[in-house]
Amino acid sequence: MTVEGSFEASEPSMLWATATSILSRTSTKNDSIEPVLVTADFATALNGVNGTKDHLFKLMLWWSLGVLAILILVLRIYQRWRAHLRHLIAMSLSGNQQVYFSRNQTSWVWKIKKQFTYAPLKSKRHNREIRLSAALNMGTIPSRSQATLLFLFFFSNIAYTLAVDWRQMNHYAVAAEMRGRTGVLAVINMIPLIMFAGRNNPLIGILQVSFDTFNLMHRWTGRIVILESVLHTGCWAYVKYAATGWGGLWSQLQSDKFSGWGMVGTAAMFLILIVSFSPVRHAFYETFLDVHIILAAVALVGIYIHCDAGKLPQLTYVKVIILLWAADRVGRIFRIIWYNYSRSGWTNATIQAVSGDACRVTLHCPRKINISAGSHAYLRFGSINPWESHPFSIAWVDHIPSQGELPTSEKGNDGRLRDSETVTDVSFIIHAQTGMTRKLYDRAKKCAPNALNLRAALEGPYGGHHSLDSYGHAVLFAGSSGITHQISFVRHLILASTERSVATRKITLIWIIRDAEHLEWLRPWMDVILRMPGRRECLIIKLFVTRPKNPGEIRSPSNTVQMFPGRPNVRLLLQNEVREQVGAMCVTVCGPGGLADNVREAVRDVQEDGVVDFIEESFTW
Repeated sequence: MTVEGSFEASEPSMLWATATSILSRTSTKNDSIEPVLVTADFATALNGVNGTKDHLFKLMLWWSLGVLAILILVLRIYQRWRAHLRHLIAMSLSGNQQVYFSRNQTSWVWKIKKQFTYAPLKSKRHNREIRLSAALNMGTIPSRSQATLLFLFFFSNIAYTLAVDWRQMNHYAVAAEMRGRTGVLAVINMIPLIMFAGRNNPLIGILQVSFDTFNLMHRWTGRIVILESVLHTGCWAYVKYAATGWGGLWSQLQSDKFSGWGMVGTAAMFLILIVSFSPVRHAFYETFLDVHIILAAVALVGIYIHCDAGKLPQLTYVKVIILLWAADRVGRIFRIIWYNYSRSGWTNATIQAVSGDACRVTLHCPRKINISAGSHAYLRFGSINPWESHPFSIAWVDHIPSQGELPTSEKGNDGRLRDSETVTDVSFIIHAQTGMTRKLYDRAKKCAPNALNLRAALEGPYGGHHSLDSYGHAVLFAGSSGITHQISFVRHLILASTERSVATRKITLIWIIRDAEHLEWLRPWMDVILRMPGRRECLIIKLFVTRPKNPGEIRSPSNTVQMFPGRPNVRLLLQNEVREQVGAMCVTVCGPGGLADNVREAVRDVQEDGVVDFIEESFTW
């Protein structure tokens, strides 16, 4: 055999050996960087999770919420500055001298208010409830501005969720990446979810955004969190089932604390979604509230154990969520104890049944409580569903000396009592509906003509962030017991107008009631208002009785207190007010959703005619 023949014979074996060596080295190198994962691996730990993208989208979510809050804050600061400047200038001017403030200085401002800020989502309906029947209440429709915020928040979460590597051939890897993404988003979104629900939410006062709007955001954020939690669990279950079947899946849920408690958290959230369905929530609200709190606590426990057992980085955020929830609860307990207990005793309530299925309730608090006009509080009654608290607008506030103290010159340089020597009586009108309010009315009615006395607790005050002091003209619409919100503004504005400490020179109170006997609700307080100095110069009251027993008995007692049978033409009433507008005008409404929508529509119609702002007080859930 020649040398060439020997070389040719050995060449194939040499090439094979070389190729095998190269492939072996390449395989070893690749395995050290990215090991090959089987199906079961994608259901384990953080395998397949894209931590870099998860962190990026977490930051994007936080930055978007932060930028939105800053924009709203800047807008509110600008609005407050303008209102404060107008207040300082106009409070020393007569009504005729405030003409400048009644005119639109720019066209774009009133157009934005008409087409966006005050606009309902579509045509007119916003707070009027959608009822499929007497028992089926589907809730309300967001306004155009609220819907915009919800749209941006909802679809940004969808975009973050779907931003996975769909090019991967292994769809179990896609499921693993989506599992990680939805888990991170669900936990991060729970922080604003808890903040939006808190009664002590500091953003309400800072951003001047109503609790009603935050409650709406809470409901929709909750739906997003539940959807992401279900997707998170579903992606894991899909891969686990593919790898081990139902037997392996159930076995891991039962034996593995990480997986089992994660499923508990998701199941609790899904149950919250079911009981929060609008018809169920509205039909059984008091029961829903108790079940909601219990399920939320179970969900938090499940999520905490899930993240702790898996040593997940999201555990820190879960601790923040629990801290926020606990802080709101502790703050509420502190408010209750501080305002309702002192060395002189606990808060007592005097409840008097009045005509029209209502109660006049006065809480005698053992401390002085500073309460702004337009505030509300949550009430508890010791012997009537004490675990429940319900919001009611504060109608009347009186500060009186404690234990018979009298303001003498010895009390201070100005002859006023110190706060420690003053107690506060806070009064409400509670219209009997169902549940606690009906029980309260029935017990008070049994005691008539005497008053019912119960131990009670006031939690609050909340709200009261809107000031009407810079407006020369205030138009206040009230429907039924919504008068309690407006009467506090009337009292404050009359007193301040007489002292020339506000710009207000004209107040029009429009109260719509079903029966004339409802006038009894306000009798003691209305008597005080009608005797206030300067009342005739600034206040006009228009009463509309929609279902009078005898229309002929509906007569106006004076030019400043007028009574009419039937429903009011809200658009015509407001147009008449605008024709006689004094300075900047503010229109507020508190009452049924249908009335609020009518007033909103009328305010939008007159935006081009002058400066007319709109404030709606509502409690929707």
